[in-house]
Amino acid sequence: MDGLIVYGSKYGTTRRYAEELSRLTGLSAIPCREFRGLAEGHILVYLGALYAGGVLGLKQTMKGLSLREGRRLIVATVGLADPAEPQERAHIRAALQKQLPPEFLERTVLFHLRGGIDYAVLSPRHRAMMAAMCFSLRRKPARQRSAEDQALLETYGKQIDFTDLSALAPIVGEILRATK
Repeated sequence: MDGLIVYGSKYGTTRRYAEELSRLTGLSAIPCREFRGLAEGHILVYLGALYAGGVLGLKQTMKGLSLREGRRLIVATVGLADPAEPQERAHIRAALQKQLPPEFLERTVLFHLRGGIDYAVLSPRHRAMMAAMCFSLRRKPARQRSAEDQALLETYGKQIDFTDLSALAPIVGEILRATK
């Protein structure tokens, strides 16, 4: 196969997905900070952690990249919230629209994976952001909270991991289709 897996991971969940995808496909996986461009590869798979309304490292990775004829872009987001929820998918889509040029977004195959969180290892900034989010959610009447809101409140301060490496199967399938 001719391509590359690039990932943006802060705490390791996205890296785990990228390394497993590399193992399953034979494509090399590198952190986004090491990405210098796509040489002859005709497929770029980007896995990025969702943080504060954005996909970690995606915008920087896309700088200077062209999707010439035959090149494919696959983007998989990794987040704590359940991407099966329509509201979450809408938030992810809005974040991607801010980070990808329209011509890229329309030619990109999107996937969404669940990640995890371990409050014990969060940076002070991320810990403060999560505390502010939970404070805001607690002020909401319980009947107005979504299931995701409630789950966030119930798991606040704990370690939770929704990583499911079997969820990579559709991405592997797409990579195999793209490289034929």
